[in-house]
Amino acid sequence: MEPFLYTFLYFVIAILVVIAGLVIFEMVTKYKDWEEIQQGNKAVALSISGKIIGICIILAFAIYESIHIGETVIWGAYGVLLQLIAYFIFEGLTRKFSVEDKLKEGNVAVGIVSLAVSIGLGFTIGASIT
Repeated sequence: MEPFLYTFLYFVIAILVVIAGLVIFEMVTKYKDWEEIQQGNKAVALSISGKIIGICIILAFAIYESIHIGETVIWGAYGVLLQLIAYFIFEGLTRKFSVEDKLKEGNVAVGIVSLAVSIGLGFTIGASIT
């Protein structure tokens, strides 16, 4: 019965960490992510999807490597922080345009690159946990 309990606990932790990460990301953007998605903004949907997948990848590696559930929470929080830093670096490296503005405008190409950055870094950050 214990594996079922741990699976449920990790499931709950993953949901809470992802929600916390999405709340933080929404706080740093000029727009409301879910309002944009509700209006059909595919670029924002792609970007948010990348963040969700990236955070979950980090959590997966943390679950594989952690001895205690608390370690998973710490790694998850650290992963969210690193994803946030990556977002600001990505924004800073695109000097000819604002990633945030292009996402708000619905630029799907920027959304795809944002998704790829989040997923790629999720794997990189996750692998560094091992």
